[in-house]
Amino acid sequence: MTTNATQLWAPKPEAIEKTQMTQFMRAIEKQYGVSFAGDYHSFYQWSVSEKEQFWSFLWDHFDVIGEKGHTILRDGHKMPGAQWFPEASLNFAENLLRYRDDRPAVVFTNELGERTEITYQALYQRTAQLAAALKQQGVVAGDRVAGMLPNCIETIIAMLATTSLGAVWSSCSPDFGEQGVLDRFGQVEPKVMLAVNGYYYNGKTIDISDKVNGIRAQLPTLETLVVIAFTPDAHTITNAVAWNDYLISDAKDIHFVPRRFNDPLYIMFSSGTTGVPKCIVHGIGGTLLQHIKEQALHTDITRDDTFFYFTTCGWMMWNWLVSGLALGARLALFDGSPFYPSPAAMPDLIDREGISVFGTSAKYLAALEKAGEKPRQSHQLSQLRSILTTGSVLAPESFDYVYRDIKPDLCLSSISGGTDIVSCFALGNPNLPVYRGQLQCRGLGLAVNVYNDAGEPVIAEKGELVCEQSFPCMPTGFWNDSDGSKYHSAYFDRFDNIWAHGDYAELTPQQGVIIYGRSDAVLNPGGVRIGTAEIYRQVEKVDAVLESIAIGQRWQDDERIVLFVKLRDGIELTDELRHEIKRVIRANATPRHVPSVILQVADIPRTISGKIVELAVRQVVHGETVKNTDALANPEALAYFKNRAELS
Repeated sequence: MTTNATQLWAPKPEAIEKTQMTQFMRAIEKQYGVSFAGDYHSFYQWSVSEKEQFWSFLWDHFDVIGEKGHTILRDGHKMPGAQWFPEASLNFAENLLRYRDDRPAVVFTNELGERTEITYQALYQRTAQLAAALKQQGVVAGDRVAGMLPNCIETIIAMLATTSLGAVWSSCSPDFGEQGVLDRFGQVEPKVMLAVNGYYYNGKTIDISDKVNGIRAQLPTLETLVVIAFTPDAHTITNAVAWNDYLISDAKDIHFVPRRFNDPLYIMFSSGTTGVPKCIVHGIGGTLLQHIKEQALHTDITRDDTFFYFTTCGWMMWNWLVSGLALGARLALFDGSPFYPSPAAMPDLIDREGISVFGTSAKYLAALEKAGEKPRQSHQLSQLRSILTTGSVLAPESFDYVYRDIKPDLCLSSISGGTDIVSCFALGNPNLPVYRGQLQCRGLGLAVNVYNDAGEPVIAEKGELVCEQSFPCMPTGFWNDSDGSKYHSAYFDRFDNIWAHGDYAELTPQQGVIIYGRSDAVLNPGGVRIGTAEIYRQVEKVDAVLESIAIGQRWQDDERIVLFVKLRDGIELTDELRHEIKRVIRANATPRHVPSVILQVADIPRTISGKIVELAVRQVVHGETVKNTDALANPEALAYFKNRAELS
């Protein structure tokens, strides 16, 4: 339970006055004759209770290109089943390419120091060339185009060209294994696939041409494979056309195909660690409106910002990042290791490119601190005004690290949502203070709450994160789920007509949010529910520990906590170190949080997007089969947890 909270930062009144959140709030007040007296939480409650007015006004205020229609919401009481903007028509790419001037749109850099920048005008023209090629091939609205690509400019062009035709985009990063790609793209049956011949990571050049050849041979619907020569000296990819040869060079304009609000835009994938990944379908209009809301209002991104997120094309944060084009921002892309050639690589990039909004993972910040980096002392960071983190829970100690060793005057926004909604339920706010360990607020227009086991809303108690009303960016469904049963069971089996997100969370008295981990990974020793993040935040205080993972092991008709630790090079887990870890946990949490067993492992398994996989480790410890190891970046790490004598 959280009652006291430490405020680490607050925006200055003159800064609040200038934010888009303030301007939007006042425009709402004028339009609807209401008054929020500058209070975000009052505004939030209005946005939920008057959700049709809120989302309709958001469309108008940000000049969404398209026809809105007269009906905003039909069957709004149903979840699933509600229809947002059922009469609307629009095109996603047209809204992202609304700016066609000579201001920079995207800058790309990699580990080698190579740098490419493209203007909004050039981005439009290159998209026109690829769109014309896809159209000539016969790609039409509803067809799927897939990309196995790095986080580079060509990937953005491919997505924009695809969606300009009303076709559906799906992507993964080139570090996915062959079966992992087939598990995803094999379900969505693409007509065209784009791939690279290789990529760079941690100083190495990885040739994936043989993998691409294998994938190509096992996608029967694939008519064309387009290959970008991203690295030199790779093997030949057969039956493929080169990127530059595929483009229609004399194409100048794009005919944007209008689509309905809920027509498919993206097919994204669950992690797939418990089976074949679920194919989550996101609609055009809901994705666009939600991203505009989150980036313009909750992040205050404008044309003057350089916006960066460390991500791959296999993580939803890539889809979120590229929507910054709709606001005219300059996007900064990086592909490679954030610690190559040194831990200063990302702070160097912030200074070099003048990044103002820097997005990363919670694990990155923890690793940067463990590496002893203090960017405040070594870098200018003069343009940096906001840091965003997601992927896992940001420990309170990482909040301290940011304000102590990176920059004291910035908005640190821990954000949380997921691939399920390709956006956030709780996130940042330029008008609100930052409290240690808390996400600043719930997102406008989303009726977010926390329920206890009886299905009752609670404050300052841990429970299930839910959304009580329909919202525009709900997935339109799962691919190949004709009766909707898989979709329903994923989110609506727990509470009738209520979205249960699967996060173990708490609403605080400050109206912020604390996430304690995934509900399905919650530990339950002696019937007491413990979020894994509660343990990780304590273990990370121990200098010898680089990373940890905790599971509940069935034991003597109960459950006991088993903690696995990855230690710094050259350090062995001694009884003394075990006692130190237990002492830190007991002193800062409760005796219930103290693991019964602590074991050392050489590595911890994680998904390709970097999330540790408690469920897979739990399955291995219990002698069960992990159904889909291709979803893991390092499946070999599972061997460290198998047949451990200490667990028998």
